[in-house]
Amino acid sequence: MVRWLPFLICFAGQLAWSAEEAPSATNPENGIKPGHSLHGEAFDEGPRRAAYLMGTTGNVSFPITSKHPQAQAFFNQGIGQLHGFWYFEAERSFRQVCLLDHDCAMAYWGMALANVNNDKRAKLFIADAVKRTGSVTEREKMYIDALDAWYKAETGDEKKRKSRAQNYVTALENIVHKFPDDVEARAMLGLFLWQNRSDLSIASYFAIDALMNNTLAINPLHPVHHYRVHLWDNDKASQAVNSAENCGRSAPGIAHMWHMSGHTYSDLKQYFDAAWHQEASARTDHAYMMRDVIFPDAIHNFAHNNEWLVRDLQNVGRAKDAIALSRNAIELPRHPKYNTFPAGGKSAHYGRLRLYESYTQFEMWDALIADAQTQYLGPVEDHTELVKRLRLLGRAYFRKGDVEHGQAQLAALERRLKRVNQDRTEAVDVAVAKARFEGKDAKAVEAAENQAKQPTNEKIRLLERAVDELQGYVLLHNGKPAEALDRLKKAAGLSDEYLAEIEFQAGKKDEALKTLQKLVDNNKNEVLPLTALTLMQWHQGKKDEAKQTLEKLRDISGAIDIDVAPFIRLTPIAAELGFTADWRKARPVAKNAADLPPLAVLGPLHWSPSPAKDWALPDVTGKLHTLAQHRGRPVVVVFYLGHGCLHCAEQLQAFAPKTAEFEQAGISLVAISTDNPTDLKKSHESYQKDGTFPFPLVSDDAFVAFKQYHVFDDFENVPLHATFLIDELGRIRWHDIGAEPFMDVNFVLKESKRLLFPNQIQEVPEPPILNEDVPADALDPRNVFPAPSVPTPKPSVMGG
Repeated sequence: MVRWLPFLICFAGQLAWSAEEAPSATNPENGIKPGHSLHGEAFDEGPRRAAYLMGTTGNVSFPITSKHPQAQAFFNQGIGQLHGFWYFEAERSFRQVCLLDHDCAMAYWGMALANVNNDKRAKLFIADAVKRTGSVTEREKMYIDALDAWYKAETGDEKKRKSRAQNYVTALENIVHKFPDDVEARAMLGLFLWQNRSDLSIASYFAIDALMNNTLAINPLHPVHHYRVHLWDNDKASQAVNSAENCGRSAPGIAHMWHMSGHTYSDLKQYFDAAWHQEASARTDHAYMMRDVIFPDAIHNFAHNNEWLVRDLQNVGRAKDAIALSRNAIELPRHPKYNTFPAGGKSAHYGRLRLYESYTQFEMWDALIADAQTQYLGPVEDHTELVKRLRLLGRAYFRKGDVEHGQAQLAALERRLKRVNQDRTEAVDVAVAKARFEGKDAKAVEAAENQAKQPTNEKIRLLERAVDELQGYVLLHNGKPAEALDRLKKAAGLSDEYLAEIEFQAGKKDEALKTLQKLVDNNKNEVLPLTALTLMQWHQGKKDEAKQTLEKLRDISGAIDIDVAPFIRLTPIAAELGFTADWRKARPVAKNAADLPPLAVLGPLHWSPSPAKDWALPDVTGKLHTLAQHRGRPVVVVFYLGHGCLHCAEQLQAFAPKTAEFEQAGISLVAISTDNPTDLKKSHESYQKDGTFPFPLVSDDAFVAFKQYHVFDDFENVPLHATFLIDELGRIRWHDIGAEPFMDVNFVLKESKRLLFPNQIQEVPEPPILNEDVPADALDPRNVFPAPSVPTPKPSVMGG
């Protein structure tokens, strides 16, 4: 049998242990799978580590009924975290309340609110709250009844949906009426009115704003500032300036609160301030994740926060920071649940997208080509990403003057286009033949043909545009700028700055100026459009106009990386116009800077792995194994719940046959068990009769390492399943902790290689062309993806 584990009984706010009355928490015989919550399915997900009082989550007060003196502080913290949309940590705070006082009904109400994006879990939590309303106040019961009614209401059609929304508004208004001093009811009502304005047919934003301002009149630094920023995140963003100045200050430990101020400043085209607040958001998130060893993309809005920062950095000319942050996003660990690629819309997706953008905007072609040989921009199997990579590699080679390697990318794209067209032709032929064989009429045959084309339509469109762009560069190289311009416009996706340059080369000087002036007008306070317009005016002999435009650029130039290509070209022009070599003005300070903390205090600009704690544990023979022994060599550490855990056995059986592949990659394996050293023999025996196992199994029956690595449910005092990747420097690079063991061993191996060896990439072979003799070396990846060794390009009028 697995070593027995105490069964947690929460009673009247006290924790009591009963080994005799309760079955083992990891014993399958009690109907609870090892690693699963003792309190039901809803508790299997979400945070299972104890909360702590952060002190930076908002000045809120929401009185509740509880028998434990600390419960109120954690509940207030949870409400502040809800106001910041920090749902993961809000649930943790409410779980802590539940740990302190299991019968606190409002703790379950809070957990339901923290699962606003998960109706199934929210319904389970609010049901638990309803069961405990016998000892709550009238006010608390009104909150619980309102949310319970919300989740029980039918939403089958528009009428029912609107009725549900109106009923919830009425319930919150009743709380405001009955308890006029309840500031939180006003804040929550304001949020709900904004989020459900379409169902409620509310036309007046000012009416909602008045309610939110009513809250601020009582508490000027209430996190309702967050909701005001959302409310006015439109063409009236100036209405929210006061809240933009105070949103982050109202809850400085919540990254999203800083981020939302960036929304307002971005809407107002005040990009320096937008970047400041977005950077504050990134630093706050990184500090929290590194301190508490949180998987980055487990926080639902983390990737969005950081990708917006990159856009603001681009707008102010902080090219190097934009690139470094994009690369950092790609470096982050991936997980099937949190951060997938290419789908998923998380850090991996945004990092690659923004890195391509930044390299292109700032014409850093050598860096793009170099990164295309690494994990950052290396080849992937996804068609869209593969075509994008070939296209942008071709763009980089052509625009730096390396025509030979640019044509290699073009040839690869043309071969792929030919193959996809062949696939389409085959699919159409089969579909049409089938329709005719079945006696379909002409209209039905045509419909079958169109349906057969559907799967390849988007593939062909992407390939044709990529080919058009690279063929445009060939035309440009051959001295045909007018034809090149037509082809490049057809390709779509190129910047107006570059197209204006080609218009100039094609003799369309007035059109080039109009293109850039329109770009400047439509993109106020962005440095790259002003840079391009200054250069164009100068090269057309309009020096007075160029000086005026340069002066506008200088007004927002304080953060520009002056040693990047577009700005380097301005240096001689600035000198001739009477400016110094460094023509930038002083770097500005953020609005209300005196009230803001120094950015460095909030945390690091980039995420980095957290250090792993050392452990020393015996194996079946009594020999001690330590993490320190693995210094200099990466190791995958599996935490499992003893030989009696069926899923654990399945996980070990999945990892064991892969031991040689991990070893070949330079990665060791070790598994930490809840078994004592004697019971470890049973894990060995279950694998092979002779008792051998391909990697060490060690005992942690006192849960020392389990607790060190937070592989432990602090709320129920039971161990969990986990898998960790620890690198050669002793840093946690990847982890999975939960109610179930991580079973995808191939994913762990592949992700480990990606994280540990970023310069080792796997080339993706091209599909063969049907019915065509292809030279043996034509599809050699070394010819398709050559190293960045290139001749110096001829300078153009406008540059890259």
